[in-house]
Amino acid sequence: MTKTILGLDKKETANLVDELNGLLANFQIYYQNLRGLHWNIKGKNFFELHVKFEEFYTDSQIKIDEIAERILTLQGKPLHTFTDYIENASVPVGKDISNDVDGVELVVNSLSELLKIERSILESSDKADDEGTNSMMSDFIAEQEKTIWMLNSWLGK
Repeated sequence: MTKTILGLDKKETANLVDELNGLLANFQIYYQNLRGLHWNIKGKNFFELHVKFEEFYTDSQIKIDEIAERILTLQGKPLHTFTDYIENASVPVGKDISNDVDGVELVVNSLSELLKIERSILESSDKADDEGTNSMMSDFIAEQEKTIWMLNSWLGK
């Protein structure tokens, strides 16, 4: 078994880099969706949601950087073109959404998709004994689960 400089199995690490690049692509689409929601939201919940979407995209920007830096730490190369993001993302793309409920539902659906990817990475990082990636995914998952609960409460679900 060949090891990386971090002492991790090279094959398992390469697979984790691929999975993390998929997460990176999905976060980039999610981030852009949030920017669009922030800019285009209308209606009686404008002030509340305008601020909330900014909070979410600011948080996403931090997570995007953390994911890319983790990929680099694992000696991989982060995806960095819009073509790469579109080709590797599965989160829904929101276009021209200005309705409050539609916007919040897009965020919930996107976070649900991100959770699936993160749980898969968590499983892979656990098998690879990669505590750094494991810890990052655990933190992301806990935070996003709470956000989904709160947004579903806002939606009355």
